[in-house]
Amino acid sequence: MAIDPTPLPESAPSWFTPKRLLVFFCAINMINYIDRGAISTNGVNGSPRTCSEINVCSDGSGIQGDFDLSNFKDGILASAFMVGLLIASPIFASLAKSINPFRLIGVGLSVWTLATIGCGFSVDFWSITICRMLVGVGEASYIGLAAPLIVENAPVSQVGSGLGWRYAFFGEAILMLPFAILGYVMKPLQMKGMSNAKIIPWFLNEEFSKKDYSYVSYTLNQLSRFGQDMKALLSEKVYVVNVLGYIVYNFVFGVYSYWGLKVGYNIYQVDNIDLLFGGIISVGGIVGTIGGSLILDRINSTIPNAFKLLSIAIFFGAIFCFSAFCFSNIYVFLVLILIGEILVDASQGPVNLVCLNSVKPSLRPLAMAISTVSIHIFGDVPSPPLFGILQDKVDNWRTSILISTSILFLAAGIWFIGIFLHSVDRYEEDSEQPDMSHLLESEVANGDITSALL
Repeated sequence: MAIDPTPLPESAPSWFTPKRLLVFFCAINMINYIDRGAISTNGVNGSPRTCSEINVCSDGSGIQGDFDLSNFKDGILASAFMVGLLIASPIFASLAKSINPFRLIGVGLSVWTLATIGCGFSVDFWSITICRMLVGVGEASYIGLAAPLIVENAPVSQVGSGLGWRYAFFGEAILMLPFAILGYVMKPLQMKGMSNAKIIPWFLNEEFSKKDYSYVSYTLNQLSRFGQDMKALLSEKVYVVNVLGYIVYNFVFGVYSYWGLKVGYNIYQVDNIDLLFGGIISVGGIVGTIGGSLILDRINSTIPNAFKLLSIAIFFGAIFCFSAFCFSNIYVFLVLILIGEILVDASQGPVNLVCLNSVKPSLRPLAMAISTVSIHIFGDVPSPPLFGILQDKVDNWRTSILISTSILFLAAGIWFIGIFLHSVDRYEEDSEQPDMSHLLESEVANGDITSALL
């Protein structure tokens, strides 16, 4: 008798509504960005130890002062969490085909919470670097899995230094802990194109494992599936061009996110630059992200239109950001950088639409994971230390940031190319279900069809 290997549909859990799902992931994402922003603030990151010509030395402040970090080491610290993220992102994406993504997110956020506590207790450069790497592992669980869940279920239509820098990390851990717990206890949602069947050795009984599904065969099967998925992913020219543009974009914003506050302070000598610049980034990010998504909806959410919006917004955003750092007046700078931030942050909706809709549903977690790995390993991982080297050579904060900002024009050019590529929107394409027939037949032969379907 022929057996349909497609798993039976599962009703949505009682807690679920699209808005609750969005709030859940937005809250996690906000805490992630609080972490990224906190470590770059003058209150947390601080300033290095310095000595005057008459040998009068200051102890410095924050992380850089406590651990006596050079600008180069400080730049490396900015990128450390990316190492864990880069390694773990493809792993979480691959596991999502056999383990429910909500459970994976719970595991990842638990690692994130413990790692941020470790940052607060760090004693030297290497200990905080290792903890930052583990923070990246935790973030990886969320980065690749949240967006596909949102896109499938969405409806169609500052940190101060008052308590010391260590408390910034303790506060982050407290904020994230409830979400880590929820990742374990909430009834999970199913992701389109994923079976989430527990077909992994430690979930199988001993008798079945001895027959034909060992740890070795499972590992080989996962590696083979990953290779096939990567080949299919890299064959999508639209996806590749989109990621290339995103890499260049993130190269610049790796500099902005970590060095921006120090650049602003050294150019304009304003004591509350953390608050001013941080507010600009927050407002620009919110207005730009929402505005870009609304505009894309208004002009029709197609892949070519997304590329048009990306190239235009980034081009004019680069003009405003570049112009902002050319002025000595702080108020002119704030106005221009706000407009520039709004324009460049308008890219967030379109770039993710292209990433998700240019591949079939079963490849969406991997597409998001590889995009994340690529934009970090080639973008905002190398850019902070490279900017530190540039600043050490040039010794002029304004010149260094202008050179970095000009790279945004390249991102606009790459996304402009995407307009002319032949694109197919795969949002409604049927999911590719994993072949489970050999497992089902084995179980049926032993008279246990119930375990075959679990």
